[in-house]
Amino acid sequence: MPSPRSYRYRVVDVFTTQPLEGNPLAVFPEASGLDDVTMQKIAREMNLSETVFVVPATRASFSAGVRIYHADAGAALRGTPDGGHQLRAAG
Repeated sequence: MPSPRSYRYRVVDVFTTQPLEGNPLAVFPEASGLDDVTMQKIAREMNLSETVFVVPATRASFSAGVRIYHADAGAALRGTPDGGHQLRAAG
């Protein structure tokens, strides 16, 4: 049985300038290869308000795709995690 691939992630705080005082969310900056079921399982395991997965772009005019999941169900792209991803991508 092959060993599972590992994925790096960061927990970032949004709505704050102070560490450990905002709304935490997980960002997986390189989630290529994860399917929807696995992303949902990871989000449930993280148990944060949102978990963000950065995936390859589906259109030539985009630099990346973003998939966002709640611990209990998938969600459409929304402002809070998008902002968190932008913060993580920038630094």
